[in-house]
Amino acid sequence: MYRYKILIIDDDRLLQESLNDILSEKFDTMIAGTGEAAIKYLKNYPIDLILLDIKLPGIDGIETLRLLRQISSEVIVIMMTAYEDVKSVITAMKMGAFDYLVKPLDIDELEIIIEKALENLKLKRELEELRLQGANEFKISNVIGRSEGMKMALKMANTLARSYDTTVLLEGETGTGKEIIAKMIHYGSDRFSKPLVSINCGAINKELVESELFGYEEGTFTGGLKEGKKGKCEMADGGTLFLDEISELSLAAQVKLLRFLEEKEFYRVGGTEKKKVDVRIVAATNQSLEKSIKAKTFREDLYYRLNVAKIVLPPLRERKEDIIPLAHLFMQTFNEKFGKKFKGISKEAKDILINYSWEGNVRALRNAIERIVLMENDEQISAHHLWFLKSAEIFGVLHPSGQYSFVNGGVDLNAINKSLILQAMQKTGGNKTRAAKLLGISRTSLISRLKKYSITQ
Repeated sequence: MYRYKILIIDDDRLLQESLNDILSEKFDTMIAGTGEAAIKYLKNYPIDLILLDIKLPGIDGIETLRLLRQISSEVIVIMMTAYEDVKSVITAMKMGAFDYLVKPLDIDELEIIIEKALENLKLKRELEELRLQGANEFKISNVIGRSEGMKMALKMANTLARSYDTTVLLEGETGTGKEIIAKMIHYGSDRFSKPLVSINCGAINKELVESELFGYEEGTFTGGLKEGKKGKCEMADGGTLFLDEISELSLAAQVKLLRFLEEKEFYRVGGTEKKKVDVRIVAATNQSLEKSIKAKTFREDLYYRLNVAKIVLPPLRERKEDIIPLAHLFMQTFNEKFGKKFKGISKEAKDILINYSWEGNVRALRNAIERIVLMENDEQISAHHLWFLKSAEIFGVLHPSGQYSFVNGGVDLNAINKSLILQAMQKTGGNKTRAAKLLGISRTSLISRLKKYSITQ
């Protein structure tokens, strides 16, 4: 178990020994009698927390704090003073001191403040570790994009990441990777250390969109939190707000979002205090907003506010060069997850993967490879493993045997798709999430097809 390291800086020998006796049971402690000695300690040893006396021989505590901050911005400093020297304490707090104690020290108060400070440090380090993981995971170099369309999209994402607050609109079919591009832009920007907050505009009740975006005040809703609630805009302050399925916003919510984009100010629902935040907006849509404008379901003025910079993500069927590299990547990922030993993909299986329509795009390909690696125990993905791909676009009707045949000289793709969707809904008792997984498509795509084929469940 990690033991935090505390440096005690005080010239009072009796206090040095007392603090060392109290703290050394829980922590690794070091002692410095002067600011100069403390500087040497910090340069040579990893220190988590410093107890620093304001009155020191040589350079005083304030100057020592200034020099310590030049070496480390992370180390926590708690000031100690024998006098209630308000001016020095205020100066120290402005320079980044965590808190202060007045001598003679209250041991209970000392322990509470140290515990609070170290808990704060622990959370900061955990957040930094998560941020670094996100930054490494969503580097441009980690995204497969050999096709020209994807190369262009990644190049634009890399350029826009360098901009601090340019609003970005991501357009592409379901499963093309819009959320991944949003994360790349966030983690590649100067906002990387602040929150990336996502809201799926199509997944929340239209009556609750405003409170989800802007929050609400105490007592606004029956059954709401007593103290009120922050909205996603407030939670994303300093960072990025990702608005997925932006086309699903109601017209009333669009008006409020437009006002927020223009002013970066808002009122919580039920509130009278105007709040201002600094957020970058990245919006995503799987539909043409131009068509939505013509259909009068999306505001033209909001579209122009969102469409400052647009990245169009091509569907997987238009980036065939990426299909096999992606399949290999997913195969390796799920080998590790499930403890399997798949080593490659047969030529016949590659042909099927390349020529399949992939209406669910990269997400559907990932689901297909996950299913194979989970269910099969071979060393190679073969054509017969792909029997569940429900397309007859090239091969006709695909059977578990891996053989393909046309019925009566041809096939009705719409009839086949409708039949398969009906079977999936029946098999899952109408559960759309499970039916979508069975079909290898997203829930949103399934709902769209249920509407297309007038299937009511």
